[in-house]
Amino acid sequence: MRRLSWIERSQDISIVRQCDLAGIARSAVYAQNQPVEENETELLLSRLIDEEYTRHPFYSSRKIVIYLKGLGHEVNRKRVQRLMRLLGLAGMAPGPNTSHPHPEHKIYPYLLRGVSVIRPNPVWSIDITYVRLDRGFAYLLQSSTGTVAKY
Repeated sequence: MRRLSWIERSQDISIVRQCDLAGIARSAVYAQNQPVEENETELLLSRLIDEEYTRHPFYSSRKIVIYLKGLGHEVNRKRVQRLMRLLGLAGMAPGPNTSHPHPEHKIYPYLLRGVSVIRPNPVWSIDITYVRLDRGFAYLLQSSTGTVAKY
């Protein structure tokens, strides 16, 4: 049983005395009884953040702060981060730029064009996949022949 549930405001004994008898801090009782109210500014900022994120889902908290300051709201990044976290929003980070080959990179010809695989072991292929783990990567290696098994 939680000792905090022993404390009752309607008792003849003061809250200070009840806390002493239960062996708990008074701050726990007072913090439990304070309702958290969202003021209208927080609700307005949340609505504006949600609307801007809907228009630009790649915006992070930095861009949202710039947008809100442009509208005349005094906000800092930590406040926007907290509101975005409460709304379940997160900006998309750009991925690696791998679509542009280096101009000096040699393009190798595809040597298997026109080759039909009709018996086992004439063509081999290999694939390496990097699997992210908590403490690094694991490497998954798959090798196969170019044949399709028939049963």
